[in-house]
Amino acid sequence: MKQKKLLYTFLLMVTVAGSSCKKFLTVEPQESTSDDVTIVDENSARTAVRGIYNQLESNGYYGYTFQTLGFFSGDNIEYVGSQTVNKQLTNHDVKADLAALSTAWSAIYNTINRTNNVIAKVPSLPVTATLTNDVKNALVGEAYFIRALAYFDLARTWGGVQIVTKPTASASDRPQGKRATLQQTYAQVLADLTTAESLLPLSTNRIRATRKTVWALRARLHLYLQQWQPAEEYATKVLADNANYSLVSPYNAFFANNASNTSESVLELYYNTTVTNNQASQWLPSSKGGVGWVKPTTAVVDLLNNALKGGNRNKLLIADVSGGVTTWYGNLYYRIATSGGTDPAFLIRIAELYLIRAEARAQQDNLGGAKTDLDAVRNRAGLLGTTASTKDDYLQAIEDENRLEFALENHRWYDLVRTNRAQIVLGITDARKLVLPIPYSETLIDPNLEQNPSYGQ
Repeated sequence: MKQKKLLYTFLLMVTVAGSSCKKFLTVEPQESTSDDVTIVDENSARTAVRGIYNQLESNGYYGYTFQTLGFFSGDNIEYVGSQTVNKQLTNHDVKADLAALSTAWSAIYNTINRTNNVIAKVPSLPVTATLTNDVKNALVGEAYFIRALAYFDLARTWGGVQIVTKPTASASDRPQGKRATLQQTYAQVLADLTTAESLLPLSTNRIRATRKTVWALRARLHLYLQQWQPAEEYATKVLADNANYSLVSPYNAFFANNASNTSESVLELYYNTTVTNNQASQWLPSSKGGVGWVKPTTAVVDLLNNALKGGNRNKLLIADVSGGVTTWYGNLYYRIATSGGTDPAFLIRIAELYLIRAEARAQQDNLGGAKTDLDAVRNRAGLLGTTASTKDDYLQAIEDENRLEFALENHRWYDLVRTNRAQIVLGITDARKLVLPIPYSETLIDPNLEQNPSYGQ
């Protein structure tokens, strides 16, 4: 075990050394201890739960690296920076030693380890006047929700993975078991969401998980599993709360002018001047303080600038003119100059729930209901109602709407994969490339961690 830990540490150092410019792609310390005194009272329990969210928003996870795996695999966003190895994702010829894979994988499992600590230790804490059973349940419920999200992200990116539900001292001490199947991994997600739903309060909080947040992720999960009726049911549970959740107008109102926590958000990650979001530094041109290495593709720029398709969603773009040449950049993350990188990371928006329900309804041949939901998103974007008339028309229209509604968010690649459209749209000839390779460093540590077919180092 000691030799494995040394090997793991060495490989992690190599991975970090291969990262991009430190100024822009800092890899934060990701280990979290699980000794017996970590969670001993209310204060440490609350601190531990905040630590879960901190790991969720880290550079390795939703702060940057994990999202880029989907960004660059799709056709909305491209990488134009100095780390040319990232183009493996765009070319769908990913090598298992790509540093981003290991960074994201470790960040997700470290998130899981933090949730496991809370789940294992908080229930046994003594009840006090302020640490009531309801408070303990809510803290544990948040951990179950985030563990569900983490396994969901692992499953949709890598397929079935190792299921770890007990805390360990570090990521390198994870039990070395066989990978679960994809179905078993999604079953773990559903089990965790079911438990979270029973523990969390029925309240509205856009930066912490509640029962409504569970409903939203369940709607997404059931859509991925092609379980149309429950996908519609859980989307409706959230959409019915129109006193707290609604599409804000115009489109950019949910992010422009330093907006956050609008009624558009079901769940977003909160950043501040102490814990910053480094996305803006990657997206913005040098004239606005960034490096401009992550950009919208020409295809999606043309679609967003087409008034009949993008509507007012062209606010996602900014034009940088130099020497008479216009270059387009993304504008979803922009606060590096205005407030030092406090952009939220949007995990679930209410627009997604409308489009989930539209797709679920179309799949159940409820085209009238699908039109109502699809048009709600289109109308907010300043577009007329859809002209779709057949089921196939609706499914294509919903795919197109998803592409533009979430043009600079991490949806496109996963939408194409889950609908079996990725090979056709992106020209991928090998279906085995629809999941990414398990990080090479992880397969060296754990002989039970079998590599996905069709991948070598």
